[in-house]
Amino acid sequence: MVRKFNFNAGPATLPLEVLEEVQKNVVELSNTGMSVLEISHRGSEFKEIIENTRRLFVELMNIPKNYEILFLQGGASLQFAMVPMNLLRSGESADYIITGTWSKKALKEAKILGKVNIAASAEEDKFKRIPRAEEIKLSKEASYVHMTSNNTIFGTQWANFPEVGDVPLVADMSSDILSRKIDVSKFGLIYAGAQKNLGPAGVTVVIIRKDLAEKCPENIPSMLKYETHIKEESLYNTPNVFAIYTMKLVLEWMKRNGGAEKMEEINKRKAELIYSAIDKSDGFYRLVAEKDSRSFMNVTFRLKNEDLEQAFIKKAAAINLYGLKGHRSVGGVRASIYNAFPMEGAEALVEFMEKYAQEN
Repeated sequence: MVRKFNFNAGPATLPLEVLEEVQKNVVELSNTGMSVLEISHRGSEFKEIIENTRRLFVELMNIPKNYEILFLQGGASLQFAMVPMNLLRSGESADYIITGTWSKKALKEAKILGKVNIAASAEEDKFKRIPRAEEIKLSKEASYVHMTSNNTIFGTQWANFPEVGDVPLVADMSSDILSRKIDVSKFGLIYAGAQKNLGPAGVTVVIIRKDLAEKCPENIPSMLKYETHIKEESLYNTPNVFAIYTMKLVLEWMKRNGGAEKMEEINKRKAELIYSAIDKSDGFYRLVAEKDSRSFMNVTFRLKNEDLEQAFIKKAAAINLYGLKGHRSVGGVRASIYNAFPMEGAEALVEFMEKYAQEN
């Protein structure tokens, strides 16, 4: 098989050695006589898997002891509703910082459930940048402040997280979790769909400070209550066994390859290589994001017209540079270069970009 360089925004590329380990255990997991797709979520085999996955998160992210780690379903989209259900109490409000499509969707769900304040928004600038510190206007009575750490559609990313004082900071890190070192203690809650940096689609990681979970209201359904899943150790209902198992393998791969610190170093090198090619193209390629807001997970750019863009995407796919089409809502070109995306893929893209620019 010739593996493509997979630039898709998610589900995204996975380490080849992880896929090979999965391939082996799809038939039989560690002499159990069963496939990893068949083992019981109540059995000792899966208990070991989920405990090791938690341990790896604690180790790789340096998660303090006063946090719980949950493995839920429904993607980040369900967290858009679960966060305000659990944290937005009666008579209080929540602050939302709007930096793109996903933070707008989170805002929409919160508005259904309570009072919301837009603390800052980059929409007037077509989400080309992250709001500056002086633009963020927090409300005094906020239960929490919600943000999206990286924006896959527009290619922007927070270089420095906002200062919110004693108010819990809630972050959707679906597209850049474990791509860099962060201080978890600065956050009250972090959530992330797995399908970009952590594994396959179907499991969502929630890292929540214990005191926040304990304050959750009683009048919400059990399945939507963080405290339920904490008490049941993410086994209240049948979890996505296969996705959690694969995520464990990805975390082990990260650990072998230097952890978040090394991931950050490599990710920035990949991104800088592509950004440099765009900056040197004399306007043939044009970046969407402003320089100080550029993401090192999703590089978004445009060409002079859509015909050139469509031909670029088609010709790139013909030489195994796959998934470069921009999000359907904005068009253009997008190169998603998450943790498992190899440096060789970034180099191949730059070589193609230079050749394409010369020919056109």
